[in-house]
Amino acid sequence: MTKMNQEAAATDATNAFPELLTDYIKGQIAQSNNPEALLRQFKADPIENQTVPGFAPDPVGDLDSGVFPGLLHKYHGRVLLILTGSCAVHCRYCFRRHFPYQDQRIDADKMDQVVAYLNDHPEITEVILSGGDPLSVSNRRLAMVIRRLTEQTGITRLRLHSRTPTVNPQRVDAELVAMLASTPVPVVLVTHVNHPDELGRQTKAVMQHLSQAGVHLLNQTVLLKGVNDDLQTQLVLSERLFSQRILPYYLHQLDQVAGGAHFYVPIEEGLALLDQMRARLPGYLVPRYVCEPPGSVSKQHLA
Repeated sequence: MTKMNQEAAATDATNAFPELLTDYIKGQIAQSNNPEALLRQFKADPIENQTVPGFAPDPVGDLDSGVFPGLLHKYHGRVLLILTGSCAVHCRYCFRRHFPYQDQRIDADKMDQVVAYLNDHPEITEVILSGGDPLSVSNRRLAMVIRRLTEQTGITRLRLHSRTPTVNPQRVDAELVAMLASTPVPVVLVTHVNHPDELGRQTKAVMQHLSQAGVHLLNQTVLLKGVNDDLQTQLVLSERLFSQRILPYYLHQLDQVAGGAHFYVPIEEGLALLDQMRARLPGYLVPRYVCEPPGSVSKQHLA
């Protein structure tokens, strides 16, 4: 492929799924000893345009799990709400990069349906706020959602999946921390950190505030070729996460999304990596290696 063709292909990939980075992440890339690994997560690549067998627009079967637009009920005892399609960054391997957010999200006028569904299904004890990124919405809207869920249903846990605290830490302001601290059910925040150099002084301060507010901090890392598929990176990542009060919880096999095949690491290599990590780290710093096949009743443990 000529340089001109490569540039055109990269432009096509960017047009389909625009590049988006925060100033914080740009600063971390500039300071990193391995800037290529950090940037690889966010920079469009012409290879994204290739059709690869086994890689699909909806790799985990989200659309088949919808109860109504914006509410997914895959697993027993918990549901997921799509609050927004917006994120602070665009990860090139995102399993929802093709998701039809314009038709599939929970707006304020759908909260009556959400509350009714939860009350019709008392076995549901946990709601997961997702997106996009749930912390991309305003504090006012988030407070409304949390208030209705905790005051008008029988849920006993609230979980948020968000990259925002570690890619746009200034978003986690005092108002947000106070809101989460005052939530009447336990709050779990699952961060998405894939490389240790994503974590810096600002994220450490944010995690301290969240932890002191009683928020339980877990991390989900995606195993990515050229980003974190080596022992040293994973060792440093686990140690640095814990130093910022985050427990390494999941190492996730790549969801095979169309456009993300160049990040794929074979499961055999992931298993070997986990064996090496177990030999070097205390058990609580070794994440669970999992995958999410479409139609499964839960995440599948690989190791």
